[in-house]
Amino acid sequence: MALEKLLKFLKMIDFGHTLFGLPFAYLGAFLAVMGVPTLSQLGWITLAMISARTSALCLNRIIDRHLDRANPRTAHWVMASGQLPLALVWGTVLIGFLLLFLAASRLNPLCLQLAPLAVVVLWGYSYTKRFTWWCHIILGLAIGMGPVGAWIAITGRLDWQPILLSLAVACWVAGFDITYACQDIEFDRKQGLYSIPARFGIKGAFRFSETLHLIMVVLLIAVGLVLSLGVWYYIGVTIAALILLYEHRIVTPENLSRVNFASFKINRYVGLLIFVTTLADILG
Repeated sequence: MALEKLLKFLKMIDFGHTLFGLPFAYLGAFLAVMGVPTLSQLGWITLAMISARTSALCLNRIIDRHLDRANPRTAHWVMASGQLPLALVWGTVLIGFLLLFLAASRLNPLCLQLAPLAVVVLWGYSYTKRFTWWCHIILGLAIGMGPVGAWIAITGRLDWQPILLSLAVACWVAGFDITYACQDIEFDRKQGLYSIPARFGIKGAFRFSETLHLIMVVLLIAVGLVLSLGVWYYIGVTIAALILLYEHRIVTPENLSRVNFASFKINRYVGLLIFVTTLADILG
């Protein structure tokens, strides 16, 4: 029984999605020192990111469980179908945020001071679709906090350079979240929910997505220029841009059949790719 609940919990949080934000957080940490942070710093950053992401996703599933239950596409999801006790998931939220504060306290005072703000953003995101079609951008900003947070974790101060990287991450996440949301356009309109597809239609949503991904590439180039990064970094950015171009070729307003593949299978490697090539650039 315990093993069954554990498997359902792991399915609910989809741990593989950690690959979206964690490599960019590591990137912020490595760029902060233009080298390799200490093992202790990387350990606490990892704990903070995983804990925050787990709590945020659990909150999203709790807050949206009634909507997910009413949506034929998501009615079978773990929380929507009542496969896990609500108290268990709430307990995970609490433990996750406590671990986030623990990690922040072990990094530096500024991290600890800013941790409550991170919780507010992560908690508040799940309500945004109820009142603004900016919900996709807010999700992007929530995940985009990672690079700035990691930079602060290493330096103990807030600089402007990692903000460019965080904005790039925000545009990237918002871009593919918009195309993913196209699947629920009719449901969102029926329920009075806010999303870019519901507000601007599928073709309009794709224009938003394409524009945001273009801005992401521009911001990544700006990061390279500001931090004087070399050829390996730009190779990574170029490959990432080609991946996004491929994504927009296989998913179109007329054909959403591969939107899950494009949003979650392809995109999970973008951050990892840029991190590896940047690491090669820094250490080369």
